Amino acid sequence: MKPKYPQLLVSDKKGKVFELTRFQATAMKAGNIFRLAKADLIKLPIGSSLFLLPKRLAVGFSQASGCFETIKEKIFAVAAFLPPGYALTFNCAFKQADREKVLPLFAYAPVVFYKNNLFTTAIRIDKELRQDERCMDIGKLKRNIRIVRAKFAKNRLFKHLEGCAQISNCPAAKNLFLNRYEAPLPTSPFCNSRCLGCISFQPEKLCPITQPRIKFIPTPAEIAEVAVYHISKTKDPVVSFGQGCEGEPLLVGKVIEQAIKLIRKQTQKGIINLNTNASKPEVLARLCDVGLDSLRVSLNSCQEDFYHKYYKPQDYNFKDVLRSMKIARKKDIFISINYLSIPGFTDSKQEFGALNLFLQNFNVDMIQWRNLNFDPLYYFFILKLTIKPSDMLGMHYIIKSLKNKFPRLMMGYFNPSRARIHRFKSK
Repeated sequence: MKPKYPQLLVSDKKGKVFELTRFQATAMKAGNIFRLAKADLIKLPIGSSLFLLPKRLAVGFSQASGCFETIKEKIFAVAAFLPPGYALTFNCAFKQADREKVLPLFAYAPVVFYKNNLFTTAIRIDKELRQDERCMDIGKLKRNIRIVRAKFAKNRLFKHLEGCAQISNCPAAKNLFLNRYEAPLPTSPFCNSRCLGCISFQPEKLCPITQPRIKFIPTPAEIAEVAVYHISKTKDPVVSFGQGCEGEPLLVGKVIEQAIKLIRKQTQKGIINLNTNASKPEVLARLCDVGLDSLRVSLNSCQEDFYHKYYKPQDYNFKDVLRSMKIARKKDIFISINYLSIPGFTDSKQEFGALNLFLQNFNVDMIQWRNLNFDPLYYFFILKLTIKPSDMLGMHYIIKSLKNKFPRLMMGYFNPSRARIHRFKSK
């Protein structure tokens, strides 16, 4: 008879994945281990990837002993990396030696075996198929890249984004060439943060980068050419400064200011968005004045101490970030926070209280729930945080509570287009 509980999934060193029926599946938050029940689970979304976690021992709940047990056989923990639009409610459970290398920059979800299917623990936060590979016509992508290459042969930014699409497999760059949704406008080789989870720059080689950073500053004309191309070809378009393949765009604010002016001379269509650490309030104010439509500010925490420990700001502080948001609110542009969430911290009583106070004070328009792509044990070590299970409210609870308390607050994953904002507000 097959067990009625979710079973622990493990892998051997060759990558063969299998279940251990004698162990109930487990998950982790802030280093605390929990048993998983049916109510915690959703089916593993299409587009997920499975990871073997080398030198990370699996932890299961033994039905025989009634205790959590670390599996010390020659097998390892297995995690899942979910597609965009899902907020994790737990991390994969594992134990490790003291000095193991930091895991690569992914979000490590539990993956378990239950009723002949794979399941995980997450909340579907955004149903838009913007980065779903199944909706991307690769033949059309290659054809359009050839067309753009011939038409804009001297534009270095198009050439850079071609590499992003074909070599780094960046879905945002692919959407540019597919004339869909949101197009990236990477601009800055420089950054004034040293984020632990930066995907393009790791000076201490804590873990590998996943996407090379742009090595030049495009001219305003090059930027405008890319933006106007996308806006003219796309229904309900968005173009965005501040990408994974660049540093902080506000450090090249004068270039962006001129680019926005050039774009708006040619078209009023679409949204011009800025993804930023919001470190330069005066620069941001100038961008708002020349036509910036929306702002997305990246935060791992609404508490200054934990913000500084993750972002490691070099020439600004958390108060500058807050001042930038006040300026953006006065300028009446659409404001999102890119909230880098991790179970155990984001759903802690302390952080949830800080988030509520932040939302009351700054009246943002949207929370974009992004899973923090970072080693879930090392994160709590760096932040010097010990959080008890009794202090964890649960991701389901905090998201539901925010929807009830702030009904005008959008929830999602992607920078919204004009039509999407209008549809939400019309409700």
